[in-house]
Amino acid sequence: MQEHEHHEHERHGHEHEHEHDRGLSHNLPVLARRRMIRLMAGAGLIPLVGCGTGTDDESADDGCATVPEETAGPYPGDGSNGVNVLKESGVVRGDITSSFGASAGGTAEGVPLTVTLTVVDAASGCGTPKKGAAVYVWHCDRAGGYSLYTEGLTEENYLRGVQETDERGRVTFRSIFPGCYTGRWPHIHFEVYGGLADATAATAITSTSQLAFPKEVCETVYATEGYERSVTNLGPLSLETDGVFRDGHEHQLAAVEGSVERGYTATLTIAV
Repeated sequence: MQEHEHHEHERHGHEHEHEHDRGLSHNLPVLARRRMIRLMAGAGLIPLVGCGTGTDDESADDGCATVPEETAGPYPGDGSNGVNVLKESGVVRGDITSSFGASAGGTAEGVPLTVTLTVVDAASGCGTPKKGAAVYVWHCDRAGGYSLYTEGLTEENYLRGVQETDERGRVTFRSIFPGCYTGRWPHIHFEVYGGLADATAATAITSTSQLAFPKEVCETVYATEGYERSVTNLGPLSLETDGVFRDGHEHQLAAVEGSVERGYTATLTIAV
């Protein structure tokens, strides 16, 4: 994406974001290399799945329901669309609320959110944790802007980070609840890698998907100071009509607990 396109997008408050972030078919010009490889070689790749109730997309009777492979959107920061934050020292971290390194050093303000993703082995029926895998997460701030890309945030790299899974297959990130911008349901992007070396080299991505948030929690958070724009943007949206989640959000919908005062926790199990 060229610089003038970024500026035009931000002047209109992400009104065109959903056109780039709706799914694979809408992002081939931007992410052709990575997406086409996965699309054409899908049978030879390990699918990203979420453990839940069985569906027609279930993997080989193992109880692991396949989660759709989703677009990384136009602001991945993984080198596939310009800037690459994964190769920067400091990207491996648990607290992603602030920028690191030689960036502007800003901190994203908002309702506290802790995200825990559990990566498990699909071949074992989701019963075996994937120790030593790596997960890269990124999301917008409470105003809907993305570090590294949005005008005024190009020198920031907050709300991005990588973690290696522990013996239980878990990674945990401390962040803030993302805002809602025009045309997209509130979400967090993530990429799964076979290991930390792959992630920090920005190579050999296993799977790419997105995590969704329950409507009731979003409405509660967006009623607080700083999220005013999100109230308006969320109004006409639904999970059923979102360009990404409408094809199976039940396996991407995080379990969220907490409160505005204490902060929230979001958890999701994925299998690779």
